Amino acid sequence: ASVLRAAGDSKSPLIYLSIAGVINVLLNLFFVIVLDMNVAGVALATTISQGISAALMIVALMRRTDGCRFTFKMMRFYKPQLIKMIRIGIPAGIQGSIFSFSNTIIQSSINSFGAAALSGSSASSNIESYVYMCLYSFNQSAVTFIGQNQGARKFDRVRRSLWVCLACVATVGIVGGVVAYFFGPELLSLFSISRSDTVAFTHAMTRLGFICLPYFLCGIMDVTTGALRGMGSSAVPMIISIVGICAFRVIWNYTIFDTYPTPECLYVSFPISWAITFVCQFIAFFIVYRKHRKSELFDA
Repeated sequence: ASVLRAAGDSKSPLIYLSIAGVINVLLNLFFVIVLDMNVAGVALATTISQGISAALMIVALMRRTDGCRFTFKMMRFYKPQLIKMIRIGIPAGIQGSIFSFSNTIIQSSINSFGAAALSGSSASSNIESYVYMCLYSFNQSAVTFIGQNQGARKFDRVRRSLWVCLACVATVGIVGGVVAYFFGPELLSLFSISRSDTVAFTHAMTRLGFICLPYFLCGIMDVTTGALRGMGSSAVPMIISIVGICAFRVIWNYTIFDTYPTPECLYVSFPISWAITFVCQFIAFFIVYRKHRKSELFDA
């Protein structure tokens, strides 16, 4: 899917993943209800649907006529490309792992509020995930557009791509966050949380207010992450994110939150960390951008 998107084809992955999603649902119903396979049935349905999706992607790549065409006889390790992928991929993997660690610490703090609050937080998190998926698509767009233009040495388009992605993700983030918050009661009812469940409902709305309303900050932060990776710099956003997101939230959790152990104090650390990380990555992007621009002018 990523190869197709990088080649400018985002429609095919959408279609194939949608087909796989429908198949997954149908197989879940068949294995769980008809065959009574329970958890094993759900796992098998997921594996089969993912296999179908992968097969469709490979067929699509085999049908291409450009440099992204896939053939089994050309399937081997290419050292220069492998080294470059490792240089970009490993920092991203490390970043994701450390994110999981910091989220575990945050989750332990949420658990301290009790079962009802945990239920509200879980429902709110599910609502947030829909907004986040819309925002994260612009991260992928930034990687694709900026990577292609940087490779073609079209630096004016690199900068323009960043501004367009930032404007789009900010707009979507503001609209999506506002809609999610103001329709929060209705959306929470889908998870069996109503106003009568005072603790769960209040906690869920508090989380939506502190995370969904400023969610555009997370969006623009992710775009700058994608922009730096598109420029071939993966270690820089990893370091900034580890410090600005993970370390900041852990320190906040054990200092400020320990002093003021309220949901508001816990959740306000999210938008603050997004803003700090965005500013640092924005500055880093233009440092990397100028470095590449000067290198191009020197080579010319």
